[in-house]
Amino acid sequence: MLEGLKKYSQEKVVSMLLSLATNASNENLARMTHLMELIPKKQYYKERIRWIRGLIRDNHPSIEFPRRIIRELHPNQRDKWVTNLLVNHLLSGTNKRKLWEEREGYYPPSTVVISPTMKCNLDCYGCYAGDYQKNLELSLEEIDSVLVQMKEMGVYFAVVSGGEPFFKKDIFEIFRKHSDMAFLVFTHGGLIDERMVAELTAVGNVMPSFSLEGYREETDERRGAGHFDKVMRAMDLLREAGLSFCNSFTQTSRNTGIIADERFIDMLIGKGCFAMWLFSYVPVGRNPEIALMPTPEQRDFMRRTTIEYRAAKPMLFIDFWNDGPIISGCIAGGRKYFHVNANGDIEPCVFCHFAADNIRTASLKDALRSPLFESIRRRQGEHENLLRPCMLIDHPEVGREIFASEGAYPTHEGAAEIFTGLAGAMDDYADRYGEIADPAWEREFAGPELRSGNVNG
Repeated sequence: MLEGLKKYSQEKVVSMLLSLATNASNENLARMTHLMELIPKKQYYKERIRWIRGLIRDNHPSIEFPRRIIRELHPNQRDKWVTNLLVNHLLSGTNKRKLWEEREGYYPPSTVVISPTMKCNLDCYGCYAGDYQKNLELSLEEIDSVLVQMKEMGVYFAVVSGGEPFFKKDIFEIFRKHSDMAFLVFTHGGLIDERMVAELTAVGNVMPSFSLEGYREETDERRGAGHFDKVMRAMDLLREAGLSFCNSFTQTSRNTGIIADERFIDMLIGKGCFAMWLFSYVPVGRNPEIALMPTPEQRDFMRRTTIEYRAAKPMLFIDFWNDGPIISGCIAGGRKYFHVNANGDIEPCVFCHFAADNIRTASLKDALRSPLFESIRRRQGEHENLLRPCMLIDHPEVGREIFASEGAYPTHEGAAEIFTGLAGAMDDYADRYGEIADPAWEREFAGPELRSGNVNG
């Protein structure tokens, strides 16, 4: 049977995947993995698919996640995620990215974060994007150009941030025009109503991610009175429509105990959440404050707790800073992603507020080949401990050196503060976290199989 399937075109394989994606039995999920294995040429992806098949065979708790996609999602969104994210981006996309590497000499990133507008009606303390001018906005033509360039590289997954992305009034034109892509939209959630849910159902290729701080008290204290209830209502609307959504959290010294609590996680699952994004507060943006950073002990606690939840909860957990051992370290500077802000500046990371290029004067290809990005990617391989991947909070001396060279310019007023006035405090934080992370790396991760270098995806 498998030999016969190898002759099928990708369109035929996709058609068969979609026909199978209506039954969540282990047998059916295993059949889907056999089909998936026919598409990618990279051995790494084939091995990952076989690994997933093993999890299905063992009935691992994590398999409840794809089962939820099949059981709970509206057919339009389910089919879009199978076609756009699974096939276009992860399976056939990697073939296209490999060809790009052979032609251009470097492997392209896995995604691009794009901020179409900086408009926002909230005034959250500590907002990483709070010091960008709120009137900044990209045109539809500029956003379209970025997405077209991404697809030329084989990248069919885009992350949309801001500002509040849904203040971009014509943003659904982008989702409709690029109906072969998958979009993850980080939103505060306050603008989602029945009308927008209908639009999200129609396009099918958009997954919102709601930003929360914890329960009502913590969320409203940062985002304004009544905001928590607005987000809960938006989550109910999406769940009732059969649409997927995520939640995102900025871990601070104030909320760690709440967002790491199992009762809170179970509340999110009960509301219908499919994934949890975790970010550590970094003193960039509006009124940077060292005291808001999670302590080194809190950061390590969140890392260990997340590992436990991954083995037990039917939800994905993505920990931006602590997943270095999974993704082979820092992903900035185009290694795995970069950020196009609402002024068109091509930043190494959403938390690195400097750039050397702008989409209005340079292509994405040019930016990826720039001395700035090449320097960042070169420096990423210098640090063996992948629990300490970041050039802002783990190796701040590297961030300062790069910021001061390679033609970099700050992308808003005050962007240099983390490299200047806060330099001493950042060095102290890095040293204190190193006292925890270095022994943890040696104890948990430093086997020879994890010393073999980066894996491109």
